[in-house]
Amino acid sequence: MKVFGPALPEFRVRVLALIREHVAEIDETAVRENLSSGGRYLSMTVTIEATDRAQLDAIYRALTACELVTMAL
Repeated sequence: MKVFGPALPEFRVRVLALIREHVAEIDETAVRENLSSGGRYLSMTVTIEATDRAQLDAIYRALTACELVTMAL
């Protein structure tokens, strides 16, 4: 999952909490972060092993419903 939003501490916490609602365990080594050149935005890549398409769709819906998430792929 690739998620973009503001470079705020609560963004990271919220994204991981939303994904953890649908994935039993997320290893911290599966999370990569990149700060934008201006320092205003953060992109997070969270590598998970999905069980099925329904799980991916549920995660995507949860992320895009979050007010802090600018974009999720």
